[in-house]
Amino acid sequence: MDCIIQKAEALDSAHLLQITWDDGGESLYPAVWLRDNCQCSDCYLDSAKARKLLLEALDVNINIKGLTFDRKKVYITWPHEHFSEFEADWLKKRCFSRQARAKLQGELFLPECQHWGSELQLPTLDFEDVLKNDEAMYKWLSTLKKVGIVRLTGAADRQGEIAKLGKRIGFLYLTFYGHTWQVQDKINANNVAYTTGKLSFHTDYPALHHPPGVQLLHCIRQTVTGGDSEIVDGFNVCQKLKEKNPRAFQILTSTFVDFTDIGVDYCDFSVQSKHKIIELDDKGQVIRINFNNTTRDTIFDTPVERVQPFYAALREFVDLMNSKEFKFTFKMNPGDVITFDNWRVLHGRRSYAAGTEITRHLEGAYADWDVVLSRLRILRQSLKGQG
Repeated sequence: MDCIIQKAEALDSAHLLQITWDDGGESLYPAVWLRDNCQCSDCYLDSAKARKLLLEALDVNINIKGLTFDRKKVYITWPHEHFSEFEADWLKKRCFSRQARAKLQGELFLPECQHWGSELQLPTLDFEDVLKNDEAMYKWLSTLKKVGIVRLTGAADRQGEIAKLGKRIGFLYLTFYGHTWQVQDKINANNVAYTTGKLSFHTDYPALHHPPGVQLLHCIRQTVTGGDSEIVDGFNVCQKLKEKNPRAFQILTSTFVDFTDIGVDYCDFSVQSKHKIIELDDKGQVIRINFNNTTRDTIFDTPVERVQPFYAALREFVDLMNSKEFKFTFKMNPGDVITFDNWRVLHGRRSYAAGTEITRHLEGAYADWDVVLSRLRILRQSLKGQG
């Protein structure tokens, strides 16, 4: 940005600052917001990029006592002779117009979402490139955010490769199953994933109040027959459900469902949570799907007359997921790492035959979206000078 101030003046009894830019646009800034965000060393700790000014010390009815400006800065004197200065680019970025706010939110949270169905061309990158090259890593994480899934190929067929990705991002998400976990047929399995049976479409760990945002699965060994992976874009299915059966969509976005997970692994655990199957933001947009039929509790905290309609709505949702229009099937090969948005992409597995030896082995881990998006913003800033 290279913004030029043409004019700055105080309005509304000096409770507002209006800036006219050289392109003819105008921006309004409340005086209280400007005082709250004073960038001087008494009010702001630059080394931490954090506000020092206490809210208790802020006069919420403050007005501007004195105002001057040049092409690149605004200079404000406040009552009690406190002084602030604000750079033109800094102010323009934080303009309160609807258009400017939407643009900045898009830059901060990268909301672009590319829906897909059975026609998906699975985005694929090289594992070693992602580990060693920032541009490849940026492409990985930005595609993961937009499409919801990326395959990395060329990892070694041994444990420990997932941990390298975790370190590259920042750190992995520790759960009761450990920092990483082994998906293979186990005696007295403490999770149905650790069997050879079919896994229906699900998101992982809705038994937690904050389910992990990103899942990483590394194929170390693959069975010859069966064990194919199935995925579906849950956000796309939600859109279809809302069009086809608005009542079912309303039920699944408003009914709290109990989830549970009890057992011993990294340590002993007894986890309970409540989620709506389809979670919306304040604008009515789908932001997360919470569904795992294996850990959906027998306890159901809802009035009796709402039970059957809930099951009917959930069945409609699951049937859509399994339709040819939406389901994408593929088989992981040793060395493949599938990374996907656990809040959006539901995954499943076809059954495979049990044997005397382990014939299929995946190593899995989770990462938090906060950690992934943090790394993505840093990469964008260093590679493209944005942010």
